[in-house]
Amino acid sequence: MFEKDLEALKAMGAHITTTEIKQQPDLWRDAYNIYKENKAGVEEFLADIKKLGRVSVVFAGAGTSDYVGDTVAPYLRHAGDTDAFNFMPVATTDIVSAPLDFLRPDDPTVLVSFARSGNSPESLAAVEVARKVVKNIKFLNITCAPEGKLAVESADDPNAYTILIPRANDQGFAMTGSYSCMSLITMLLFDCSDEDAKAAWVETAAKMGEEVVAREAEIAEFLNCDFNRMTYLGSGSFGGLAQEAQLKILELARGLVATSWDTSMGYRHGPKSFVDDKTLVFVFVNNDEYTRQYDLDILEEINGDGIAMKTIAIQQEGATAFEHASFTFKGYDALPEGYLALPFIMVGQTVSLLNSVRVGNTPDTPSPTGTVNRVVKGVTIHPYGA
Repeated sequence: MFEKDLEALKAMGAHITTTEIKQQPDLWRDAYNIYKENKAGVEEFLADIKKLGRVSVVFAGAGTSDYVGDTVAPYLRHAGDTDAFNFMPVATTDIVSAPLDFLRPDDPTVLVSFARSGNSPESLAAVEVARKVVKNIKFLNITCAPEGKLAVESADDPNAYTILIPRANDQGFAMTGSYSCMSLITMLLFDCSDEDAKAAWVETAAKMGEEVVAREAEIAEFLNCDFNRMTYLGSGSFGGLAQEAQLKILELARGLVATSWDTSMGYRHGPKSFVDDKTLVFVFVNNDEYTRQYDLDILEEINGDGIAMKTIAIQQEGATAFEHASFTFKGYDALPEGYLALPFIMVGQTVSLLNSVRVGNTPDTPSPTGTVNRVVKGVTIHPYGA
């Protein structure tokens, strides 16, 4: 797909999604510059609320934007300033529908809103509900649409700070670059690691992403079989990554391929029943030496059971690795999980793109009935409080 010309991709209804997956390494380099431009401003913006005590940093979004928080929070719970911040991923849909189940009124809070368009009803409602519920709150918006309502309506709010990533405003149905760029900027903002290390990790991730494009044929070979189910597994940050990867399959194939996701250890506790001889199982392998053991255990177990059509590791080479079917990155320094998530999700996105074409769908417009939309429609937001 990545080598086809524009006219061929247009004829397949795939030119937007293919381009947006392929361009991500360049977007990550841009995102790093956006981070540098905003770093001091965000630190100044958060200074006052940090004086009130340990701050709840609530990562909020819906769908893929929700999975940004699920991906970055586990990493930041050990790489971020956990004396100052408590990192919590909570879907905007949960905040809006049951705010007191997820927000504590007396806790100083930063609501970090992730939004591709900034026009989803829940994105806007979550801000207003949180404003009513929490006594001391600030709003950090990370969005890809300068013209979106989230950005526009926050422009004059002294308690809001907006970071824009306009090149990552995906026009295809499925979020790709918007997910990875919002994840990256968030990690960079809250990661306490050395600045030189962060810069090096971004460049390494970008080079690995370029390798995904160059090795598309290897990914296509995984799909060269008669499967009708797919599952993604991972540990730590890769639990959230697994959820996002399975959503891409579900969205781009409009449900024609059944999907599941779980953590590597959690899968044994019932969800493994999903696997049959028509199932592809992908496992994102963590680089943390301790955690990696559990990812390799589930790979070896499912592969040894012989219950799946294929069991495939997505991994970076290390002292231990899955020695059977894999997409393995070699020749790079080991990346921390938060940054490794970027090239890993490009593998998952490429699987989804190829699978969409395989089942006869059009990746750019995968929902022919229009019942599922790029920006959610038909949501009723009920009044909350006074």
